[in-house]
Order: sequence, then structure tokens, then C-alpha cells
Amino acid sequence: MTGSLLRVSITEFCEREGVDNQLVATLVELEVAHPVGGASVEEWVFDATGAHWLEKSLRLRRDLQLEWEAVGMLVQVMRQREELRRENEALRRRLARFLSD
Repeated sequence: MTGSLLRVSITEFCEREGVDNQLVATLVELEVAHPVGGASVEEWVFDATGAHWLEKSLRLRRDLQLEWEAVGMLVQVMRQREELRRENEALRRRLARFLSD
């Protein structure tokens, strides 16, 4: 969803989730999400993927009672797993085409 058309401002996200800008800035520092626009924290805008990972981070913290640093590391592992799964699926499709020829 890198090229997603859906955008959410930091203000909208914070109001919806009941968090403050500083927490979102911390999550950005931990590389949970990256703003796709805005020159300052107050102007940041996130795409659907960024908002998804921010929401997921809040749930991980709440459900597992993790420190924010641990949440950041866990999100990185989850992203790597997702990427490897997509790569594996693509390789399986290529192999299936090769074997069917």
C-alpha cells in the first residue's frame, strides 16, 4: 500500500486514538511509521500503511504491556516477516510456472 491515496493528519490520528503528538513523534523516531508530508510534527500526514502501523503499535503496547522500544523492534520484525512472506509467495508462483512448462 505504499502508493495509497488515503491520508490522515497527525491531528486526526491523535484525536481518533486519544494520544498526543509527542507519542506519535516517538513512534516515528522508533521507525514504526514515516510521515509522507508535513514540515513539522504538527503538520505531519501519514498514508494508510503508516496509520496502520501506528495503530498496531498502540494495540501491541496496550495488549502486551511492552515498552515503546520493544514495540518498535517488534514492528520491525513483523514488517520483515510480511516482506519475506510476500517474497516467498512470489518465488512459489515463479517456481510453479517453471515446473508447469
